[in-house]
Amino acid sequence: MVLENFDTLLNKYADLIVNKGIAVGEDDYVLINADIEQAPLVRLVVKNAYQSGAKKVIVNWSDDIITRVNYEGQDVDTLTDIPQYKVDEAHDLLDKRAKRIALRSSNPNALKGVDPKKISESQLASSQALEKVRNATQANVVSWLVCAGAGEEWAKLVFPELETTEEQVDALWDQIFKTTRVYEENPVKAWDAHEATLNEKADFLNAEQFDQLHYTGPGTDFTLGLPKNHVWESAGSVNENGEIFIANMPTEEVFTAPDFRRAEGTITSSKPLSYGGTVIDGMTFKFEDGEVVEVSAEQGEETLKALINDNKGSKSLGEVALVPHKSPISQSGIIFYNTLFDENASNHLALGQAYATSVQGGAKMDRDQLEEAGLNRSNVHVDFMVGNGEMNIDGIKEDGTVVPIFRNGEWAF
Repeated sequence: MVLENFDTLLNKYADLIVNKGIAVGEDDYVLINADIEQAPLVRLVVKNAYQSGAKKVIVNWSDDIITRVNYEGQDVDTLTDIPQYKVDEAHDLLDKRAKRIALRSSNPNALKGVDPKKISESQLASSQALEKVRNATQANVVSWLVCAGAGEEWAKLVFPELETTEEQVDALWDQIFKTTRVYEENPVKAWDAHEATLNEKADFLNAEQFDQLHYTGPGTDFTLGLPKNHVWESAGSVNENGEIFIANMPTEEVFTAPDFRRAEGTITSSKPLSYGGTVIDGMTFKFEDGEVVEVSAEQGEETLKALINDNKGSKSLGEVALVPHKSPISQSGIIFYNTLFDENASNHLALGQAYATSVQGGAKMDRDQLEEAGLNRSNVHVDFMVGNGEMNIDGIKEDGTVVPIFRNGEWAF
C-alpha cells in the first residue's frame, strides 16, 4: 500500500528543503548531490529552487551499485587520482557561494567486503583534493544541508520485519516525514518553533562556559575538555552573508567543539555507525592526552581502525553534541543505520575535524589559529553515538564547580 498522500508530502518536503533548509533566494546557485533513487524528489527540489529565485541548479548523481563496481574494478592509484576538472568545478561553485544539498539514501552496507584500504585511501584523496571546499563548508561560508530520502536497500535493513519492499520503503518515508516535521500543517513554522527550543539550551551552555564535561554510564567514564570561548550551536546556522540555514534535517542536537588536546578515559558507543559502506557496531574507545590509544568493535573493527589510523587528526575529537534520550527519533525505537538519524537519537561525538564556528571568531581564523584555540584539524569528520538512558553528564567549571547537564539521558536544567 502506497503511503497516503505521498505526492503531497513529497512536495511539502521539497519546499521545506529549499525554503527552510538552505533558504534559496534571488540569483542563488544551488548544488545538489543525490543518490539516483531520489530522482523524483530531486526534480521537485530543482523546480522549487527556481521558483524561489535560483539562478542555476546543478545536480550530481551517485549510485551504490556503480560505486561498488568502481571500487572492485579500479586499483588504488586510479581510485586516488582526483581529476583537476572536478576540483576546479568545486572551487568555481564555492566562489559563486552555491548553496549545497546532500540528499542521501545509500545502503549502509553498500561496500561491505570491499578492501578497506581502497575505501580509506580513496576517501582520503578526495578529502585532500577538496580541502578548500570542505573547510569553507564547515566554517559556514556557504549554506549547506544534509537530508535523506528512502532507498530500497536502506529500508530493508531498517524494517526487515515488513514483508514487501514497498512496505519497507513506505515505512522509511513515514519516519523521514515525521522527523522532519513534514506532517505538520506548516513545516517551516514548526521548524521555527523547534529552533527556538534548542536555542534555549544552547544559550544556557554558552553562558556557563564549562571547562570540562564528565560522562558516566555503562562502559563509560570519560572527561572531555572544552576550549575557551567555545560556542554551542543548535538547529540554525548562519552563513557569511548572514542568512540562516539548517545544516541537518532532522536535528535534535546542541553541539560545539571540544579541546582536541584534552580527552581522557573510556567511552562506549550506543548505536551502530555506517562508515565507508560498512556497518560498525559495539565500539569502545580509550583516550589519553586527547588521542585514541585503544579501540575495538564487535563488528567492522578493521574499517574503524583504518579510519583512525589512516587519516590526519582522526585520533582526536572534533565535535561534542548533546541530544536527550527521549528525542523523537530515540523514542521511535528504530535503529536507522544512518548517522543523520541515529545521531539525533543520542549524545554523540565526532572523530576528526571541528567546525570553525565552534569558537568565537573561528570562521575568520586560519588553520594554525584554530589549532591553537583547541579545534581539531583533520580530513575526516565521523560522528559516533554514545548516549543512552543511563548516561549522566556534568559540566565542570574552571573553579571546580560541578553543574548537572544530563541525568539518566535527559536534560537536567
